[in-house]
Amino acid sequence: MTVDHKARKRFGQNFLIDQQIIAQIVSAVGAKAEDNLIEIGPGTAAITEHLVKTCPTMNLLELDRDLVDFLSKKFSDYPGLKITNGDALSTDFSEFYDGRQLRLVGNLPYNISTPLLFHLLTIGHLIKDMHFMLQREVVDRLGASPGNKTYGRLSVMIQYHCRVMPLIPVPPESFRPAPKVQSAVVRLKPHPTKPFIAENEILLSKLVNVCFQQRRKTLRNCLKPYADYLQQLESLIDLSKRPEQLSVSDFVTIANSVHQSMDVKK
Repeated sequence: MTVDHKARKRFGQNFLIDQQIIAQIVSAVGAKAEDNLIEIGPGTAAITEHLVKTCPTMNLLELDRDLVDFLSKKFSDYPGLKITNGDALSTDFSEFYDGRQLRLVGNLPYNISTPLLFHLLTIGHLIKDMHFMLQREVVDRLGASPGNKTYGRLSVMIQYHCRVMPLIPVPPESFRPAPKVQSAVVRLKPHPTKPFIAENEILLSKLVNVCFQQRRKTLRNCLKPYADYLQQLESLIDLSKRPEQLSVSDFVTIANSVHQSMDVKK
């Protein structure tokens, strides 16, 4: 069964048509029958039709109602496959948890990729892994190291929660319509035990955000909202450094020091 569906710009649709790339993605995912597999934005089912052969009870989350109708008909012979019409950004993915960790797959619209990643981090403990097609620039930012010009808030927070593994470069001509940017598939695997433990992850996120809003300034200037805690931080971190020079561990050290001092002041 095929579909003649015109990609809709408002949904950020670019349909994958390169069979070689599709085969590489399917191989990388390595879906099994017992997996709690969820595909975000299956579109015209280019990847789905392969995944469902080994995981016939997978879940599909699709925003476009026309495609939901198409998918329902295409996979009518798979009674265990569930299709949900919904927006990934407002979906409570914890509802898919049934005692089995989630495995997420998706060719994500570029305009929602970053907010969706932050949305998913809130339930990272329920996720086994994620295989996402993203803009190549975003994948580079996810795995960037300190000192790299692409290293920023997204790098720190994703690496705090996950192991980042870039997998497959994907050129524009692999899609219909072809986007104006390069793409890549990345595997994100939440840490079973985080290498560095933030005592207050909300505070960590706030501190990282504050710092990278002024990434060219020194930490001493970036952390002015936390001026009361700078004195003790000086013994832990070189405050003349810029945020982009700090490791994930450094940010956790700052957050934990501030958190402990806040508790003392209470």
